[in-house]
Amino acid sequence: MAMAMRRAANGFLFISKMQRNKLGRFDLSRVILRHFSDQRDRSFMNPSDFEKWDNGGGLFHRTASIDPTAVIEIGAVVHPNSVLGVDVHIGSGTIVGPSVFVGNSTKVGYNAALSNCSVGMYCIFHHGVRIGQDGFGFYVDDKGHVLKKPQELCVRIGDHVEVGANTCIDRGSWRDTTIGDHTKIDNLVQIGHNVVIGKCCMLCGQVGIAGSVTMGDYVVMGGKSGVKDHVSVASKVRVATNSGVIKDITEPGDYGSNP
Repeated sequence: MAMAMRRAANGFLFISKMQRNKLGRFDLSRVILRHFSDQRDRSFMNPSDFEKWDNGGGLFHRTASIDPTAVIEIGAVVHPNSVLGVDVHIGSGTIVGPSVFVGNSTKVGYNAALSNCSVGMYCIFHHGVRIGQDGFGFYVDDKGHVLKKPQELCVRIGDHVEVGANTCIDRGSWRDTTIGDHTKIDNLVQIGHNVVIGKCCMLCGQVGIAGSVTMGDYVVMGGKSGVKDHVSVASKVRVATNSGVIKDITEPGDYGSNP
């Protein structure tokens, strides 16, 4: 219970003061208490609890808190206890999972999936984005079986973040996966669990960031470059295309390797 309340509090703290002021009409206490609700709750969803949203024709659960200005296009579904702020736009085929928070003026394209996450204001998510699914965490037991490690935390995305088509950002296992304000992420990028990326970073196409990486502000990653797990990258670092970062970078500058 204590763990659940801590996660709920973290989710609430992520809502900026501006968002809280504009969301006064919502029952935030209910959102906090149900934030990142137990997986078992999904099995009790009744199809009759979903209704058609007049502004776009999509479906929403009656426990969701949705601003009247939000658009939910036909074929999109908003699940229980989620919050959509002012002028949010959800494209056709997109799923907004239980207890997801989407900030004001954020636009989500077609066939995206948002789960276990909080999203800031003025973000753009292109078609096919996947946010908040389990990270790649396993261990081998004494019998040689490969077993899954729990992936129970969330993704926290700041304001003015843009995420390209078919990019995946995994939920955390020991800390939240975090994307800072004004960071821009290209198509087909993989961001592993527990990754923390600072503000105003740019990740080009097919970049791979392995689990538990910590990245500073104003970092630029060239196309097809990658960062090894548990590595730290200082602010104002630029990594060349096709490079592999396998140890900490502690000073700003330009770096490249082959591979």
